Amino acid sequence: MAKPTAPTPARIEAISVKNYRALKNVEFKGLTPLTVLLGPNGSGKSTVFDVFAFLSECFAGGLRKAWDKRGRFKELRSRGADGPIEIEIQYREGGRPTSGQRNPLITYHLAVGEEKSGPVVVEEWLRWRRTGTNSGQPFYFLRFARGKGDVIEGESPNDDGEREAQELDSPDLLAVSTLGQFAKHPRVSSLRRFISGWYLSYLTADHTRGVPEAGPQEKLSPTGDNLPNVIQFLEEQHPDRLKAIRETLARRIPRLESVEADLMGDGRLLLKIKDAPFTQPVLAKWASDGTLKMLAYLLVLHDPKPSPLVGIEEPENHLHPKLLTELAEECLEASESTQLMVTTHSPFFVNALQPRNVWVLSRGTDGYTLAHNTEKLRGVSEMVEAGAQLGYLWMENHFGVGDPLQDIAAKTGRSRKGGA
Repeated sequence: MAKPTAPTPARIEAISVKNYRALKNVEFKGLTPLTVLLGPNGSGKSTVFDVFAFLSECFAGGLRKAWDKRGRFKELRSRGADGPIEIEIQYREGGRPTSGQRNPLITYHLAVGEEKSGPVVVEEWLRWRRTGTNSGQPFYFLRFARGKGDVIEGESPNDDGEREAQELDSPDLLAVSTLGQFAKHPRVSSLRRFISGWYLSYLTADHTRGVPEAGPQEKLSPTGDNLPNVIQFLEEQHPDRLKAIRETLARRIPRLESVEADLMGDGRLLLKIKDAPFTQPVLAKWASDGTLKMLAYLLVLHDPKPSPLVGIEEPENHLHPKLLTELAEECLEASESTQLMVTTHSPFFVNALQPRNVWVLSRGTDGYTLAHNTEKLRGVSEMVEAGAQLGYLWMENHFGVGDPLQDIAAKTGRSRKGGA
């Protein structure tokens, strides 16, 4: 008897962005489970990261809050651009595909503008290809503009379904976030859960040194300030998983022996770290930044119930360069059950990857971001197949883009060595 098809996690396959800061018109096609963004400072890596954060915050706290946080149209819309900000993602739901086919490709489109009253959803729609493949005509099963629109109910919305007209309370509400709370809209609900479950890391070592109130917590916060609570949760619910994390951390950090979350008399949790040859552990406030950052990353990557998408910015901060290749390999392993988006400047991290995983960003002559998948750059895949390491190819300027010194030379008319 054939084995049943294993469940697959939800995946974003493409994203396009228009009029979002430096991303005036950028598209990422053929995204892999692990996508890594390279490029010089100011090339747009953090802005791509923020697009995902913006969407996530729109679903968690509402469009107006995410909009105001970023300075509204004045700071968000690309300089010199007209029209709304547009974000479009193509994704496949997780679960078990039917009839041996992949889950259908679904496209979510969001266009946001601004009026005197504040932000408005200019356009929002969902469509899919009903055959479950990339062929066939796309079918729109949710269409809204400025709070008014229609949606088709059911597991497989199609022409036979009845379009139900809806009007939201305000033009700044997202239809997917609102209607996705109802079981009769399973496709809409699935997208809402998908985006609401994203984990975008803004980890800092200082935040992990806190002494929070005791109580197990399943997910690490974006800043990592509940790290002791997550350790408490794993100790109680997944001790084997915590043991594996401790063992991995001990292999990465010389002489480290244990990490414990101790309950204090006042009901707070205190993170303690013990290293050899000492008999007494030290408090987290005295531990190295690198130890705490590595511990936090391991908790995220070994989450028993991983988030559908994980974003990590510049994991190389505070970590020894030789640990980054191992961390990249761990990200590749984690990408079997979640999708990861990572920004980095580290060639050591990139050395563990294949060209299809890596995009290099640069600024065009008009000042806006350009994005290139390194698999498409001339000669790169061939050199990697011949044994070259991708990170070193980048440092040696084999990509032809994304080299800050090359960009400076082009602007000043000087060679990279400073000559005339």
